[in-house]
Amino acid sequence: MRPPVFIVGCPRSGTSYLYHLLLSAGGFARFHTQMNVFDVLEPIFGNLSSRSNKEKMMREWLGSKAFNVSGLEANDIEAKVMADCRNGSDFMRIIMEEVALKQGVDRWIDSTPTNVPHMLRISRDFPDAQFIHIIRDARDVALSLDKRHWSRPLPWDKDRSLLAAGLYWEWIVRKGRKNGSLLGPRYIEVRYEDLVERPEPALKKIGEFLKHDLDYSRIQAASVGSVKKPLTSFKEDLKEGHFTPVGRWKDKFPADKLKQFEQLVGDYLQELGYRLSDPANASQHSAAIQKMRWTYHNFYGFKQWTKINTPLSRWMVSYSDILIDK
Repeated sequence: MRPPVFIVGCPRSGTSYLYHLLLSAGGFARFHTQMNVFDVLEPIFGNLSSRSNKEKMMREWLGSKAFNVSGLEANDIEAKVMADCRNGSDFMRIIMEEVALKQGVDRWIDSTPTNVPHMLRISRDFPDAQFIHIIRDARDVALSLDKRHWSRPLPWDKDRSLLAAGLYWEWIVRKGRKNGSLLGPRYIEVRYEDLVERPEPALKKIGEFLKHDLDYSRIQAASVGSVKKPLTSFKEDLKEGHFTPVGRWKDKFPADKLKQFEQLVGDYLQELGYRLSDPANASQHSAAIQKMRWTYHNFYGFKQWTKINTPLSRWMVSYSDILIDK
């Protein structure tokens, strides 16, 4: 197998779109859902060196969409997992390599965006893995997260869900860039806006990084998934015939929230090269703004630690419930 590829980033930043661009180029295994191994599966089923935990995991996994799209035979893959799996990385390797072999290709991709906190662990378990961190304008990300009710503000901030989404974007993007800085030549960043507006040079850069031919004309001809039909939270834009995913915030972001949003994450937006609606916004740091930043950054960190280090996930979610269509 050639080096596996992990696409990471804040949810709604274009991880699926990039995944479909790579699939359209050919040479990668097609697996049309996210595995969610490190952020969900391991926390739910615990230590996978335990036979009983593996048996529980396989019972649920064999009834999930992930198994259905894999094209694998239940008895064969269950036997391999029971014999060779000791942790989530083993499970992912077994599944994805078997999928690739069945499809006659020698490379696979995982595009679970919430792998960001697990990048260093993944890099140890997959020493040749390559990481692509896709980054998108926080204002467009927040609108999409909020549209899908994925921003999940704290109970007293329900009317500030867009602001909570922006703080989550900053928390996960900062973590991804920090982890990426420790991976050296195995890590690259790409902007969603470049993939949409200037795809050929962006794909050339990614192709050189992956050592994989990403011919844009071939990608356009194949047009897998969202390359042909956008995966958007704003279905009304498709119906009206003016689908513009870049800079959507200029028309759709509530004016009263935009100033607060840029006061919260404007400095980091500018650091990443995004222009603010009003450059003065980023320099205003009131006590209320600082308190909200501190609260949410600590909340997201604690939530992540709790998910990984306690059995909380086992009581809150079913693995099959969180698999995402791709």
